[in-house]
Amino acid sequence: MPADALKSAPLEGALSMPTFENGPVTIHYEEAGAGFPLLVIPGGGLNATVAGLAGHAFNPLDALADRYRVIALDLRNAEGGGSEGPLEIERTWDGFTDDQLALMDHLGCPRFAVMGFCIGGPMIWNLLKRAGERVAAATLVHPSGYSSSHPTIFYDNNIAGWGPAFVKRRPDVTMEMVSEYLHNMYTERADFVFTVDRDFVRDCRTPVLILPDDIPAHPFATAMETALLAPNAQVSLYPWKENARKIELALNHIRGFLATHAPAALKDAAD
Repeated sequence: MPADALKSAPLEGALSMPTFENGPVTIHYEEAGAGFPLLVIPGGGLNATVAGLAGHAFNPLDALADRYRVIALDLRNAEGGGSEGPLEIERTWDGFTDDQLALMDHLGCPRFAVMGFCIGGPMIWNLLKRAGERVAAATLVHPSGYSSSHPTIFYDNNIAGWGPAFVKRRPDVTMEMVSEYLHNMYTERADFVFTVDRDFVRDCRTPVLILPDDIPAHPFATAMETALLAPNAQVSLYPWKENARKIELALNHIRGFLATHAPAALKDAAD
């Protein structure tokens, strides 16, 4: 397959951001601030982009750049984003983790904190499984998880809301391939947080802060189960998105959590 087939033309309205080429993958990202690195994984399912952070309850590129080097990236193959690469049907979650780790290597960040919204929750657990020694602390903001009352919600949402546009701009991909990809990503892993099991969370020593939600795609029960299992977990107030004051309280919790763990990690890295 020609390498050009793996890349689409620039999307109208896409952000002008730095581009990092990692083999057949193009990664678009944005940075703000200085200090200990904070990797941000936007929410929005498989269409998660840096631009989408503007519609979140808060944007880390604005809210945390006064203290941290905030680094956010478009998910590979997200509609409206600038990151493109192969559809790795047998390595669904791992392909995204590859992109995240490659970007942090490229930017010279051997140790970093991570924050993920929505789909970023399962991605953070996979990052901790793959490279937990590099992650100083993790903040999961209304994380996605499996809910037995809505067992096919992620397949259904993405087969309708992500797949058709992706196939339209990528002639090397069919809807049959998209369906297999989504089955491997969600249906075949239909339990808990998709990327790790409960034993992994129970044994994970990384400090974790969870800001739960309570909608079908962000089930409260799953978020709270991870908080109860993880030995170094904290939970924000709930509900926290009702108004500006509660959002600010949640941000204060995040700032305190990161202040506790990021400076220590920075010192460890220097030593």
